[in-house]
Amino acid sequence: MAVYTKLGAETMAAIIAQFNVGTLVSAKGIAEGVSNSNWLIEAQRAEEKPVRYILTVYESRVETGDLPFFLGLLDHLAERGCPVPRTIHDSDNHAYRMHEGKALALIEFLPGVSVDEPTAGQAHAVGAALAQIHIAAADFAQTRENSLALPGWKVLLDACGAEGLTSIHPELAMIVARELKSLAAQWPTDLPRGVIHADLFPDNVLMLGESVTGLIDFYFACTDVRAYDYAITHAAWCFSANGAVHYPERAAALAAGYAETHGLSAAEIADLPMLGQGAALRFTLTRAYDWLNTPADALVTRKDPMAFARRMDWYARATPAQVLGG
Repeated sequence: MAVYTKLGAETMAAIIAQFNVGTLVSAKGIAEGVSNSNWLIEAQRAEEKPVRYILTVYESRVETGDLPFFLGLLDHLAERGCPVPRTIHDSDNHAYRMHEGKALALIEFLPGVSVDEPTAGQAHAVGAALAQIHIAAADFAQTRENSLALPGWKVLLDACGAEGLTSIHPELAMIVARELKSLAAQWPTDLPRGVIHADLFPDNVLMLGESVTGLIDFYFACTDVRAYDYAITHAAWCFSANGAVHYPERAAALAAGYAETHGLSAAEIADLPMLGQGAALRFTLTRAYDWLNTPADALVTRKDPMAFARRMDWYARATPAQVLGG
């Protein structure tokens, strides 16, 4: 999440009025993340207490045509008891509106905080929550192609350019080219598929203690290999922030939580190191692109691409058992 679009107080109040949630009380920009513009909103009806929401303006990375999938998925999962925010429909019962050529939506605010240094217990809870959404999404009728699968990685590489990657780190262009070639030749195509979150980082999970209270930011959700979603989550939760240290106790807890309600097949487990390499390559490239293209005046913190290049190296040497925490 971030703030790229600027909205004045009167404009913000007029937007919130379209959602029948009362009068705008306050709005605060949210700096975390990189994809959309977000605000924490408080609105109030008559004498009731103010209620919090998240207002999102969708920037260039999110296609308006994908919003029925993203927002419909939220409502589908919420109806099945998953800890995800429901969408607030406007006065015309639309899940999103247009403002000056950009789509925007109001989303339920969920309690909880995102953790910086997850415990094993928190990793266990996230594994269980990931399995829960995989099961609940099995009968979701809509599908969406993963725009950040192998072809998308090639597009990102071209957009960054060898010179751009080298400006981040002298060896990054070489590392990315080598990994992309290797993964393109071996990427699994016959594993079970379904709707996946595809971005379940700690900053997209809200927790109270060791309980998951919210899974948020489904704007990379798509139809793809479910074990790839597991690998993304492992890459996000089971390493130090700089990618230099792998924490097997977190990995074992994540695996145990996922196994409680869903689990991984033998074929999925065998391909976990490769899926992890792919996950690490994806985030190396998206971070590199954002590093090179984030506007200087954007309210957003850039993230180091090398943190995931280091993860790529770990996965290239890891066994399936090590990915599972053994």
